[in-house]
Amino acid sequence: MTTEYDAVDHRVTADDTTVHSTWNNELEPVCTIEPGDVVRFECRDATNGQLDPDSVAADVAELDIDPVHPLTGPVAIDGADPGDVLEIELLELEHRGWGYTLVLPGEIGHGLLADSFPEPAVHVWELDDDVCHFVNGIEVPLNPFPGIVGVAPAAAGTYDTFPPRSVGGNIDIKHLTAGSKLFLPVAVEDALCSVGDGHAAQGDGEVCGTGIEAPMSVTCRLDVRSDRRIEQPQFETDGPFTPTGRDEPTFGTTGIDETLRGATENAVRGMIDHLHEERELTREQAYILCSAAVDLKINEVVNAPNWVVSAYLPESIFPEERRR
Repeated sequence: MTTEYDAVDHRVTADDTTVHSTWNNELEPVCTIEPGDVVRFECRDATNGQLDPDSVAADVAELDIDPVHPLTGPVAIDGADPGDVLEIELLELEHRGWGYTLVLPGEIGHGLLADSFPEPAVHVWELDDDVCHFVNGIEVPLNPFPGIVGVAPAAAGTYDTFPPRSVGGNIDIKHLTAGSKLFLPVAVEDALCSVGDGHAAQGDGEVCGTGIEAPMSVTCRLDVRSDRRIEQPQFETDGPFTPTGRDEPTFGTTGIDETLRGATENAVRGMIDHLHEERELTREQAYILCSAAVDLKINEVVNAPNWVVSAYLPESIFPEERRR
């Protein structure tokens, strides 16, 4: 667990006056800051406290998804105008020692392979300083990041938090770890920035619908850039681009199809088969591990009519005696 960043100008707690579960540019800001100030956002877990370290699959079946995702904010940045860019420098992320990856009931339709996993499932992870513990001695490196960082949209009205938008939101870019910078186009006066959906780790794709969801604090510096113009989010990061932050042995499964989604589904199905048949995981455990630690990559898009997508499994997450 990281230590608390000690140069914080503003602390925003996660209470009923500061947490919201929709995007709306008419929300009252919880505070107004100066450009360049450092803000520490306290963030609830993605289910808004409905799950805890003792939760089981039956609790997932009873979830109310209306308060998903609880966001902390919005914070107004004085002087930010439409057309400016909000620069968000991520300084520190602090977890609470636990997290979970869940599979919602298939009838809800959330997750890449919802039709193949009709029953709810959950794994509660113990988080050490640098490791997330799974089953059979599997350890996923801890690389926390906020799944949701966004500013208020220009259009009036209330908007769901699930889809990502041009102003950010649920972008789930796992490389937005401490030391990274995210740039968002400002759409309304004072930007109105909110943060939430903390992840202890995630595979590129988040295929079962959740990463390693965890309550955490996110400390960042918010600055206004009037010298830039962007249409959609941009970022600077040094990764990690693999779970360990280095090139390492991996096992891959490939999907080929006429659609990007179809190729992705084929790659993930192949990986689930591999984890079940050769790595001694149940199919539900395999699906969860794919979401937490398997990276999807688009290998090829130019040879019509088919797309090529592969799923990459790092060998380093397994005990040495179980590696290939």
